Amino acid sequence: MSVKIKFLGGAKTVTGSSHLVTAGRTEILLDAGLFQGHRDAFYEINTTFHYNPRTINAMVLSHAHIDHCGNIPNLIKRGLRCKIYTTSATKDLADLMLVDSGKIQEEDVKYVNKINRRLNLPLRKALYTAKEASRATKIFRSISYNQKFCIAKDVYATILDAGHILGSGIVVLDIKDAERSLRLGYAVDLGRKNLPLLNDPVIPKGLDYLIMESTYGGRLHRPIEEAQSRLREATSRALKRGGKVIIPSFTLERTQEVIYFLNELLKEKLIPSVPIYVDSPLATNITDLFNFHLDFLDEKTRQDINRGNNPFELLNLRFIREQRESKALNTDRRPMIIIAGSGMCESGRVLHHLQNNIEDSRNMVLVVGYMAKDTLGRKIVEKNPFVRIFGVEYELNAEVVVINSFSGHADQAELLDFVSQCLSAKRQDLSAGQEDRLLKRIFLVHGEVEQSLSLSAKLAEKGVQSYIPDKDEELLLN
Repeated sequence: MSVKIKFLGGAKTVTGSSHLVTAGRTEILLDAGLFQGHRDAFYEINTTFHYNPRTINAMVLSHAHIDHCGNIPNLIKRGLRCKIYTTSATKDLADLMLVDSGKIQEEDVKYVNKINRRLNLPLRKALYTAKEASRATKIFRSISYNQKFCIAKDVYATILDAGHILGSGIVVLDIKDAERSLRLGYAVDLGRKNLPLLNDPVIPKGLDYLIMESTYGGRLHRPIEEAQSRLREATSRALKRGGKVIIPSFTLERTQEVIYFLNELLKEKLIPSVPIYVDSPLATNITDLFNFHLDFLDEKTRQDINRGNNPFELLNLRFIREQRESKALNTDRRPMIIIAGSGMCESGRVLHHLQNNIEDSRNMVLVVGYMAKDTLGRKIVEKNPFVRIFGVEYELNAEVVVINSFSGHADQAELLDFVSQCLSAKRQDLSAGQEDRLLKRIFLVHGEVEQSLSLSAKLAEKGVQSYIPDKDEELLLN
């Protein structure tokens, strides 16, 4: 049986992860993420498929970030009818994330078409609506960690804890026929050790091939413990001068992580006690799921919650759902902390907070996550003197602070350590003398080219062969 991988998305970039594994006549899709970028590229790339969604036999979803699950409703519109396997936490989170994605697209199209009508330009359509997105998770099937299950003829899958976000998974595919067996690992995205709230990533055993992220393949994070001290220093500085701290944050995981650290700082009275607002209905609903899916949290967090010390229930923490409450923050001149989506400052309520606060030097934009190229977030990180928000240029006078140690992605050292542990984790079902054929090659995806190249060079120093595929490239596995 021939086994092939086609790298549909997330190759030489960090968005739109999707990969097709073909074993004989069986087609398995790993993730179906949205490509995120400029509006024209967004529509063109996310509506162009170099495969037939109708022929997919099964799909496995690693986690609920939009760059991994966001194109599922669009695929269903194009004929995808197979079951989608994932963890129960990912299923519930994806339900929220996809509906929100549909709403954002509807709002964006409404805004664009208002302009296009005025200019007599063609009208656009959303990739999918919120209503269409709400139907997507009906074909999801919940699978527990470490449960090996048959997803198609001669193909078995196991989901291991990736330690990246709530419910995230490393996917292991066992492909068997009469002559041989092949084990493929998919670690995109991979978490870090000792992150708050989450368990450490689990090491898959006996892989023949590994598809692995390289988001920070050329960088080293500061220890996660430093995130708290840098958060204390930055917020204290801005609040003491009477400013607002605007934190653009991914609604899933990063927002909850920031709340966790703020809770720790407030308990120790290490930062001023000011109002903290989570300005996102989606983040509010996601945080509720953290309290519901306690089994996916680490032991320390579960014990804290059982003792009545819930990190998501601060006295001065308020979750904002209504738009009028969000707008009221723009005229409130008190020092405060506002956590708002989206993480890359491309949409969501954070745009209004940046619009109203970015020109005031007392304020601070505190960046706690990755900002892709060509996004507003990246322009703020690079401290461009002027940035464009809602088509209007604003002077960037607010202090910009970047704390990369918050990242939920493994850095270069952690990725190399993960590979080393994979190499030493032998498989039990091999006969004598076969061990030398394990982990023949690593495919580096989900990373900008320079990051992937840097990680590839480090792997080569350790004698590990890696390859950086192009988008839509198809490779035959020996």
